[in-house]
Parts: sequence; structure tokens; C-alpha cells
Amino acid sequence: MTSNAPTKCCTIGVLHEGTPTGEIKAIGETPTYFAYPPSRSTEYAVLILTDVIGYTSTNVQLVADQFAANGYFVVMPDLFHGDPVKLNRDPGYDIMKWLEGHPADIVDPVVEEVLAAMKKDYGVKKIGAVGHCFGAKYAIRFLSAAVSCAYVAHPAFVTSEELRAVKGPLSISACEHDDSFTVEKRYESEAILREVGVPYQINLFSHADHGFSVRSDMSIRAIRWAKEQAFVQAVQWLDEHLKRDSQ
Repeated sequence: MTSNAPTKCCTIGVLHEGTPTGEIKAIGETPTYFAYPPSRSTEYAVLILTDVIGYTSTNVQLVADQFAANGYFVVMPDLFHGDPVKLNRDPGYDIMKWLEGHPADIVDPVVEEVLAAMKKDYGVKKIGAVGHCFGAKYAIRFLSAAVSCAYVAHPAFVTSEELRAVKGPLSISACEHDDSFTVEKRYESEAILREVGVPYQINLFSHADHGFSVRSDMSIRAIRWAKEQAFVQAVQWLDEHLKRDSQ
């Protein structure tokens, strides 16, 4: 594996302030959060694949709105069939048992259906995937013909085989304290990406913990800076490999 399985740190964090401005509609039977850019254009889209807290989290909905404000049509589906993990569950919560109920052969069809609908029903021409923690695995799994490029933060549960199979540009935000994407896993991932030959980027943020891109304590200056800069990293990567590559 190039990142370890999710652990307790995947379920804890701080609820952020703000009011999401997107809307929830269904794609097939999957509830999905939509956020539109000021132009209302759907040409360039971001598919957000969430951490275990899921698409109804205020934090990740605010992130989706930020991508929309930067010119992207954003689609964020429920990957868990109405069964996300509640933020800050009790210490005894068995995340591994929960994961057994949400394997790739159940999550993959959701992503496939949403990608197909984005292109057929919404007129999307190019898609970039954004994955946080659990969702990073699926951003990487679909980084091929279906998705032009991907950005992931503090990835978990990614296998070396999945990383070797990528066919497009990949950007990663890593953090100093992470039991899933450890120092050893970062080095392993870098070696694989160098071997594969796709464009890649790995940024490491000091002081930050796993989940910092969506669940960090924004009252801590260094952590807030890391979260904001990780978002800048994501937007710049998408701009370069979705929009600029089309010009």
C-alpha cells in the first residue's frame, strides 16, 4: 500500500463556520451536492470524493463552494448510501468495521454513475477529481480516461497497484503528522509516480495533522495557513491540467 488504512484520526476534527450555498439533487438514486461557478458554466468540473464524514459535512460543502467560486462546476456525491461516519465519534468507534461495509465494489459504481451523468446530462467536457482521505483512493482509481487530473489530500487506503495505474497528472497534499500517509508511504508514492512518468506534485505541510484540508482547527494560525495553501495547490493544479491544457 502507498497509504495505510484510515484510523481514528479520519473521524475527528473541528466544524467550520459558514453557510454552504450549493444545492442537493439526485443523480440516479445518489444524493449529490452541486455548486456552480458565477458563470454557471459546466464545461470544467470538479468531482469531490469525500472523507468518511461524507457529502453533508458543512466543512466539505464550504470547500466545494470555494472551488465553484474559482470557476468550476462542482459535483459531490454521497459515496456511502446514507451511512457516513459522524464527526468526532466516541473513541471506541470501530472504523475498520464501518469500512468493511463500504468496499470498492460498492463505491466504484456510484462514482461511475456520477461521472457518466456529469458528461451526458450536464455537458461537462473535462473533469478533475479531488479526494480527501477515503476519497483519495477513488480519485486515484479513476485517474484515467474518465478523469483528466486529480488532487488528493492526506490519502488513505490507496494501494501501490492503484497508484501505478494512474494515467494523468496527480497532486498530493501531505502533512507532518499522519498515520495513514506516513513518511515511508510518501517516499514510496514518489518512487512509483517517478516510475509511472505522469506529472506529479507532493507538498508537505508542517504542524498539520491528517484531515487538515477539511477538518482542521482554523483558530491555529499555522494550521489555517496549511489548509488555505493546500486549497491553493488544488486550484492551481486544476487550472494547469484542466483549463490550460485545453487552450
